[in-house]
Parts: sequence; C-alpha cells; structure tokens
Amino acid sequence: MKKDENILLKFDSLSDAHRAFGLIKPLHPLISFISEATGREEVVRSVSPHVLNFYKISYLPKFSGKLKYGQRHYDFDEGGLLFAAPGQIVGGNTEDEMAGCSRFALLIHPDFLLGYSLAKKIKQYGFFSYSANEALHLSDKEKATIISIFKIMEEELNSRIDDFSQDVMISQIELLLNYANRFYKRQFITRKAISNDLLQKLEEILDEYFNNERSLSQGIPTVQYLSEKLNISPSYLSDMLRSLTGQNAQQHIHHKLIEKAKEKLSTTSLSVSEVAYALGFEHSQSFSKLFKTKTNLSPLEFRRSFN
Repeated sequence: MKKDENILLKFDSLSDAHRAFGLIKPLHPLISFISEATGREEVVRSVSPHVLNFYKISYLPKFSGKLKYGQRHYDFDEGGLLFAAPGQIVGGNTEDEMAGCSRFALLIHPDFLLGYSLAKKIKQYGFFSYSANEALHLSDKEKATIISIFKIMEEELNSRIDDFSQDVMISQIELLLNYANRFYKRQFITRKAISNDLLQKLEEILDEYFNNERSLSQGIPTVQYLSEKLNISPSYLSDMLRSLTGQNAQQHIHHKLIEKAKEKLSTTSLSVSEVAYALGFEHSQSFSKLFKTKTNLSPLEFRRSFN
C-alpha cells in the first residue's frame, strides 16, 4: 500500500488532468481555464503529488503557510499566484500548506505556444521554477489586475474558438506574465530586509566554503549548493540577487572566485595552477580564462601589476 502511495501521477494531456480532477472535458485540447464554475470546488487541488506535462498558473485566494525564511508583516494577504513548468511536481504537503484550493488555474500545453515568440520567452521567467513557499503575494490592486486578465481568458475560451482565439489568448498570457514579473520585482523590494539577510548569509556560506578549503574536495560551489543552504530555490536565489546586486547567482559565485583568486595571487607565492586547484578548478586553463574575462588581465599579469 505504501508503495502505491509513493507513485507520482503523471498527466500528459489536459484531458487526463481534467478527468483526474473530476472536471468536464476541456474546450480546447491545448489550453484550459479552470474556475469555481468549472466543476467541484476542490478540483484544482490534488490529494497526492503529481507531474504535469504543461504549464500551470494558479491563483489562490489565501495563503495559510509560512515562508521558510520567515514571513513578515509587509507580505500582502490577498492571496497570490503559483507557477509550475512542465515536468515539475505539483501538489503534496508543501502546496497544501500554502492554502486550500485554487480559485483559478490556467493550464497551457507547450504546443499551444509553438510558432509564437512566447514559446521561447516563457522559459526565461524564473518564477516558473520557484518553490510553492516563494509564491507571488498580491496587493488589492494587483489582485484586481490579475483576476481581470483571468476573466478575459475565461470569456474568450467559453464564448468562441475561431481563427483569432489563439492570438488573443497568447496576448493575454504574455500580459499576465509581464504583470507577474513586475509584481515579483515589487515583492523583492518590499522584502528587502529578508533579501539583505539572505545576501549576508550567502556571503558567510561562501567565505566558510573557501576558508575551510571545501573547494579542494567539492570543487567550485554551485548555485544548487547555495540554494539548498539558504533553503530557497535556485531560480528565486538568482532573481533575488539580480534585484539586489545586478548579478545572478552564477555571476555572484564567479565574483567571489575572482576576489579569492586576487587575494591568493597578491599575498601568496602559489603558482597559477595551485591557485586554480585551491579554488576548486579541475583545469588551470579554465581558471585563467575566467580570470582574464573578469579582469582583462591574466593571473600572471595581475600578479606582476600588483607587485
């Protein structure tokens, strides 16, 4: 019995998902809008974790869970949005803690976007890889904006499907994602105190990593390693850092590597190969190339100019 409970449900088509949730068949095979009027109240909430082969954007009217890094009073309590990309696990304890049922949910099969620039652009929105505890909290005005777009989508799908339907829906999806991007930038600002705390912890983690020479055995620290230490998703970490410093997580790691490299080149007699090895590089050529790219000097040129 326990073995069956651990099996993930996988939905390759919208029809499969609708059937599992007890809904009527989708009006379009590649895009579906689910609301309270679509079926049972609990339709958008799955009892067990599942994997969707399409994008999912959900609006939840209330978040009851707490953010892992501490929810503050300036988080809006008007509900918000959750995003999931194809292949991600949806549902389960983490999402259930956030709230009860979604009020609205938009399901988009990747094939619906083919032939449009959005097919490529949608992969650039980091929030599709955020964890459920990193949901977008909406203010009253932001909530009204998002729901108005959802209503247009619902009306479009329910009233007509013609030669213009796909263009109209693509435009509305792009509008929704642009607003979500804007509102997430606002959220980073309103949570600046938390973000600064995370940035300080990040610096401490990197300093401890290099000072204790973890790089000798574990190599260069990865974005995944840092995000796990901070208990946030890699995408959220990169977007948060970009809002604070203008650099994503990978660029931040490279910046720290160059700082440590300059320190070793200027205060020790280690060879370039030894410096590269100490910082976690397998090949000194890779280290020299990165150093040259970031400083316009080779490691040896830097050492000579410093001396």
